[in-house]
Formats: sequence, C-alpha cells, structure tokens
Amino acid sequence: MQCGFDLIIFDCDGVLVDSEPVANAIFARVLEEECGLRFSLEEMFDRFVGRSQAQCLQIVEDLTGEIPPSGLADRYKREINLALADSVEAVDGIESVLQHIDIPYCVASSGSHDKMKTTLGKTGLAKYFNDNIFSSSEVANGKPHPDIYLYAAESMGVLEPGRCLVIEDSPVGVQGAVAAGMTVFGYAELMKAEKLLAAGAHLTFDKMDNLFSEIQGYQKVMT
Repeated sequence: MQCGFDLIIFDCDGVLVDSEPVANAIFARVLEEECGLRFSLEEMFDRFVGRSQAQCLQIVEDLTGEIPPSGLADRYKREINLALADSVEAVDGIESVLQHIDIPYCVASSGSHDKMKTTLGKTGLAKYFNDNIFSSSEVANGKPHPDIYLYAAESMGVLEPGRCLVIEDSPVGVQGAVAAGMTVFGYAELMKAEKLLAAGAHLTFDKMDNLFSEIQGYQKVMT
C-alpha cells in the first residue's frame, strides 16, 4: 500500500480485537453486583470505552460518591481476562490490513500490557507488532490526553505528529489523537460515526477492509 504517512497507530480494543462487547458486558455486571450501578451496553460505551482502568474507577467514584470496593478492579481484571482468553476474535479484515501495510505501525491503547498480551495472543495478531505495543500505563495521562500517541510515535522514531495516522473507535481516543496533532480515522463498526466526528475524527469508516481505500481517498482530497 502506498501511504503518505510515516506511521500508523492502532488502538487495540475495538480496532484490532473485537473485545468491547464482551468487556463492557462483564464490567456492567460487575458494577451492578459490586456498586449497585446499572448501565445498558450503550451507556457503557458512552461512559467507559477508550478510558484507562484508573479513569473508569474515578468515574465510578464520581457516580457513587464513594471509593469503589477494593476488590472491584481485581475482580474485573480476572473475569475479563478469562472471558477474552476464551472468546475474543480479531476484528474482521484486520489481519489482511496488517499483512499489507508497507510502513511502520504500532498499538497505543488504554488497556494494560497484560490485557493486550491476552487479546493479541488469542487472536494471533501479536506477531505483527513484536515490541511495538504501548499502554497508557506508561505515560502520565491517559486518553483523551495526547500522551500515549506522542509516546508511541517517539518510540517508533517519528518526531512529527502530523506524519502519523491514528485508527480509533472511541471519542476519547479520537480527542487524544487530535490533541497530539495527528490525522485520525474513526472506526465506526460499533461506535456511532457522529460521535467520532464530533470528537474530531477526520473521517469515519465501518469496515476494516476499506482502510486502504479510505487512506487513498483522504489523500486525494488533501492534495
């Protein structure tokens, strides 16, 4: 693929691996049982998708006015890792995309390295990234701050953010990548496209197989 960018940065959950429905269903059940909070899957997506564990726990504290139960994070981590290790699948079309990209690419996720090891390992995608996997746990501020994107780009040797393309599926992720000065394509298979555009996405698409044609079309418009 001919590409006018120097680096493509992929989010992980919802972009590389189809983990969001499973993860959010489990988190919703845990929140109801541990904190008495009830959320629909759509509400879970609106409140929590794209955010780090620390940010999610802060949201829970803000909603309840109390510090979350001490075992909540460990219980969620344990249950989600078991579920993902058993059932997670790669996003349809992503493996073909990764096989044909001819420029450097990496992962920048709010998820932990342990979680990505589980999901990328289970789906067979880990081999495409080697050590080029970055987590918000490595930077001071998680999404929607730009830290993780700038850290990933610098680690990959790309010092001009404007030369980076980010593929994101959450509004907070889009906001962070835009704040980093990068071009952002919103993957709208599960998230509503209008929410990604409102967050600043330069365009949206809903089929990963179309990524290359979306890049080519965007470049024609910009030149």
